[in-house]
Amino acid sequence: MGRNRRNRFPQRIDNITITGLADKGFCVGKTPEGEVVFVEKVVPGDVVDVRPFRKKKKVLFCAPLEWHERSADRVEPFCQHFGVCGGCKWQDFSYEGQLREKDRIVRDALTRIGKVEVGEWEPILGSEETSYYRNKLEFGVANRRWLTAEEVGQENVTNEMDVIGFHKAGAYDKLIDIQHCHLQHGPSNELRNGIRALAIKMEIPFFDMRERVGLFRQFMIRTTRTGECMLVLAFFENDQDRIKPFLDAVMEEFGEHITSLYYCINGKINEYMMDLEMNLFAGTSTIKETLGHVSFHIGPKSFFQTNTRQGKNLYDITAEYAGLTGTENVYDLYTGIGSIGQYVAKDAGSVVGIEEIAAAIEDAKINSEMNGLDNCTWYAGRTEDILTPEFAAKHGRPDVLITDPPRAGMHPKVIPMLLQLEAPVIVYVSCNPATQARDLALLDEKYKVVKARAVDMFPQTSHCESVVRLELR
Repeated sequence: MGRNRRNRFPQRIDNITITGLADKGFCVGKTPEGEVVFVEKVVPGDVVDVRPFRKKKKVLFCAPLEWHERSADRVEPFCQHFGVCGGCKWQDFSYEGQLREKDRIVRDALTRIGKVEVGEWEPILGSEETSYYRNKLEFGVANRRWLTAEEVGQENVTNEMDVIGFHKAGAYDKLIDIQHCHLQHGPSNELRNGIRALAIKMEIPFFDMRERVGLFRQFMIRTTRTGECMLVLAFFENDQDRIKPFLDAVMEEFGEHITSLYYCINGKINEYMMDLEMNLFAGTSTIKETLGHVSFHIGPKSFFQTNTRQGKNLYDITAEYAGLTGTENVYDLYTGIGSIGQYVAKDAGSVVGIEEIAAAIEDAKINSEMNGLDNCTWYAGRTEDILTPEFAAKHGRPDVLITDPPRAGMHPKVIPMLLQLEAPVIVYVSCNPATQARDLALLDEKYKVVKARAVDMFPQTSHCESVVRLELR
């Protein structure tokens, strides 16, 4: 077996058995000698020969060369862009298999990594919709497209093309030209393709990511179950002589599908839009969505569960784990636009929500008033700064504390405060089982995990939510 002297790993390893899902499109495999490797473009149950291409922290990352066995869980991908676009890594893996693996990942994170003892494991809740489930998508706009392996070297094939699509991993200056995306329902595909054609017709310069010239740069679309649609178009320069006629043409041609049209100017290096000024060009300032008995006005910067239908199921489980009877004082940490707090408010005596993003708290105030909730109080600021003994003295000890932090988990300063508060019940909603396991281990000195459940919010991907109920020992 030949070895790459520079990187000190073999050029080929035979008979790798793929045992489970990992992150970012890789699967875990084992060599006949028991060494762990990560392999792309395979699914659990495959047996393959592989070619290592990177070594990181003593772990080999590999590409498949030949298959000896193909997994019984393999299915035919339904998207023409699968294998090039990285948005849906597991379309070739049965949904039953995905749920089995995600359930295992959550259980392993809590029990094996976090060493957490779980009283009751409830079965993973799969998503009723496994395609067209997202209510928000963001696309790049560029004047170069990514060429597939088959296209490279072909005559009369060029990457110089105006496209709206997703970035190929590792290629910041080129986009995959997305013709049809199976992630978002409603008029998403029609609007994206139609506006691309309109921009080309009107000779609107598409952004050149390498030279940093051009005008049309980004495209975001939000859709709701109520049939409303918001577009946000980002431009590199504030060239109103081109922007205004273009947006007028967008409304004239596609206005029947657009409830709200915003634009922003992004002259920054990065593509993050949430720190930019949003300019309402046409339509309403927000679109309306419902989650069960609660309605929400959603703006261009609002954080909202991207899988609306499964979001309701997630909140139903959260409410069930909270076990409210109508009198409890509830703290809702990392509340976003207050969606969980408002969802449980009808069964609570009072709800106090904390969120770092001030604009989200303004949304929470508007939405709670719209929903007729007079028992909710909202605070803008970092949870670790606001959640203090003085705050608890003002609002009273929580009977139930709900926390739904970002992927990084709760701030290290928050954990000691939770231990000091001694809320009888904590419901921990997480989008990252690894950091949730870390936090649960830190809470273990005073809390026991009574039950836990994985919830699949993102079919065809490796991501999974989990909900845990903790009770004071």
